Amino acid sequence: MSTPATTAHARPAPSRTKTLLGTGVGNALEWYDWNVYATFATYIAAQLFSKADPASAFLSTLAIFAVGFVARPFGGYVFGWLADRIGRKHSLMVAVMLASGGSLLIAVAPTYDAVGVWASVILLVARLLQGLAHGGELPSAQTYLAEEAPRERRGFWASSIYVSGTVGLLIGMFLGLILETTLSDAQMDAWGWRVPFALGAVLGLFALWMRTRLEESAIFEEEVGGEGAPRENVLAGVWRHKRQALQVIGMTMGLTITYYVWSVSTPAYAIKVLKFDKTDAFWASIIGNTVFILALPVWGLVSDRIGRKIPILVALLGSAVLYIPMTSVIGHSMVTLALAISVMLILLAGYLAIAPAVYAEMFPTDVRATGVGVPYAICIALFGGTAPYVQNWLAAAVEWRWAFATYAIVALLISAATVLTLPETRAKDLSH
Repeated sequence: MSTPATTAHARPAPSRTKTLLGTGVGNALEWYDWNVYATFATYIAAQLFSKADPASAFLSTLAIFAVGFVARPFGGYVFGWLADRIGRKHSLMVAVMLASGGSLLIAVAPTYDAVGVWASVILLVARLLQGLAHGGELPSAQTYLAEEAPRERRGFWASSIYVSGTVGLLIGMFLGLILETTLSDAQMDAWGWRVPFALGAVLGLFALWMRTRLEESAIFEEEVGGEGAPRENVLAGVWRHKRQALQVIGMTMGLTITYYVWSVSTPAYAIKVLKFDKTDAFWASIIGNTVFILALPVWGLVSDRIGRKIPILVALLGSAVLYIPMTSVIGHSMVTLALAISVMLILLAGYLAIAPAVYAEMFPTDVRATGVGVPYAICIALFGGTAPYVQNWLAAAVEWRWAFATYAIVALLISAATVLTLPETRAKDLSH
């Protein structure tokens, strides 16, 4: 009789390809749905809120974007419970259905002129659905992929999570550029802004079909899914592993602040504060994120050779050392902006490439998805989701240009110190 590890790693090549595609397509869609909202926020504000006060309408739109982050810890619990009790495959299927439903709601939402405040309520509900789905997607996908990967190549497989997610982000950015350059302002206001959300809903059906063809994690079936398997309350299981849960928060806080700044908000900062041309800032971000995609699998392979801790420490400490120098050069030209984003994302890839493997290696099978999902989503909501707001608040409240950089560097150092408390887990047997 095969051990769970042997069973999981004995999957034929077509099954492994199906695993990577099934998780990757759905994950790309989740990231696309999540970030396309920010791309079209100005149109959403104009159509789904009162036109009497455009500034207030835009702030309300951003506030609903933030609400999505608040929903993520709940998604981490709900979908973590589903993954740890019913199965990884089922959790992934429900997550992509929920994300697709949220996109569909936005795509067909009536305007404020038609139904008044109910337009804003529908938007809020849609964003809550997407927040729940996104909060559950990442831990479920990370757990499933880590359990299905050959343990000696788990780091390389894990890198596909951020590769597929960043591809989804770039697709949303390119779609925004295409629509804004091919449609008139009147067309964008009337219906153009709805196209990306309708497309997300349709692609959700394809992602759902891909995930129905996945096989359940062999490790889950062996250890949890069988008859007579123990059914401890998942929160009790997380509490039993509270040290690891706190380590997830500690090691993620610096990473999420720095990633959200350099991958998401730096182009907007360059446009608003440094007065960059929108097209230049856009292409700098495209270049940086493309370099990031290329760096991810390289770091995954490195971690499978030398272990997890060294790449993570290089990522965190390197980012801390170069944070201020890279920030100081972004205002010079589009080339230096692209270079700074690329350098920082290459470093961060050393952690992000293998994060799914590392988190999965910290918890036992019966609490793996919840143990990762809940503290991870809490950390993202507290530190990643607030990073752009803290950056702008510190810029206005503190008369020192490096205030936010210092905040980020301290968080990176805390994360590095937390990583030092972890055991090395490269090639760990996840059935133990």
